[in-house]
Amino acid sequence: MKFGLENIAALCAALGHPEHTFKSIVIAGTNGKGSVTVMVETALRAAGHRTSRYTSPHLVRLEERFVIDGREVETDVLRDVVGSIQAVIDSLIETGKLDALPTFFECTTAAAFELFRRAGVAIAVLEVGLGGRLDATNVVTPIATAITSIDFDHQAQLGTTLESIAWEKAGIAKPGVPMVCGRVPESAARVIREVCESQHAPLVRASDVVQVTLRDDNETLDVRVGTRALEAIRLSLPGRHQRENAAVALAVLDEVSKRDIPVPDAAIRQGLTEAHWPARLERFVRRGVPILLDAAHNPAGARALASHLQDLGWSGVTLLFGAMRDKDVDGMLAAVSHACQRVICTTAPSPRAMAADELAEIASRYAPVIEIVPDMKDALERAIAHRAPVVAAGSIFLIGPLRDILR
Repeated sequence: MKFGLENIAALCAALGHPEHTFKSIVIAGTNGKGSVTVMVETALRAAGHRTSRYTSPHLVRLEERFVIDGREVETDVLRDVVGSIQAVIDSLIETGKLDALPTFFECTTAAAFELFRRAGVAIAVLEVGLGGRLDATNVVTPIATAITSIDFDHQAQLGTTLESIAWEKAGIAKPGVPMVCGRVPESAARVIREVCESQHAPLVRASDVVQVTLRDDNETLDVRVGTRALEAIRLSLPGRHQRENAAVALAVLDEVSKRDIPVPDAAIRQGLTEAHWPARLERFVRRGVPILLDAAHNPAGARALASHLQDLGWSGVTLLFGAMRDKDVDGMLAAVSHACQRVICTTAPSPRAMAADELAEIASRYAPVIEIVPDMKDALERAIAHRAPVVAAGSIFLIGPLRDILR
């Protein structure tokens, strides 16, 4: 990992600036940015625009990061583009225009831009990888930006206060480009407001322009944004927190529609009711046991998961948990443990993973029964064998392979 825009800027220049060949929308935030990216892209596609989206990380396959017109890029197409980028990098290194090899994320971002150019994409929705100000996606000049949420995550890179995190994420602000902001703590909101003012970027608070009303059935929503009013919306993405994400997506789409990119009400409805984002409160059943997979990997995500378990009425669950060493494991377990009868600690398949026995030391503070099963597949079988509902969370590096097994 290396922050800075020099490498990606050099790459884009050598490629002939593919990032200038399509309009773009950039989505940042601690949590929810992937969900908003998918909602916005789905709505734009439903409106008849040739769209793409770039998200990270992937669950199982690299191709998942690059979606054009609703379909993952074909492997041979990706291989061809990556080969082209490799050749450009070799040339830049030889001529001294690059001092060091680009990072993995810089390479995938350049690949996204080139894939989207070759496909003739009109609008790309880009999810920020980490932070915003120095993220590789920040070389584009977008037509709209958004910050979905601000909470603690990646403190080593973004700082240890909400203000510092907000400042990094607000770095995607561009002169004259509207920035939509979701519900964030006031200290973070103040920083975002100051950055937008310094950049002359109009700030749009989603809560000021979008009204979301929950119907008596506790499942469907009536929404209003600007002059639009849509009734009986049933979000395709589960979880109470998705209402906040939907509000951000609605505000973004409303801003985009003011810039000669028509998005009819019917397309917005499709964006909210047909968006598909796997491993986010996704349910499976194995041998009669309900299993919930969630990519929660920080305390804010764990709180959203806990809220959903409460809405489901689940208690006494078996939590299958694996996390990275640099994550707030204590905070995650504290948030979700009230619903857990036992925690099965496993080692996620990543060199950055915390070992199962280390996780167990922390988990023992929160759950009455702790089991250590280092192998992920064995841990899943052990969890199912207890016959209680299973919740798997803690890291996308765990959830992706588990989902692959369950599918």
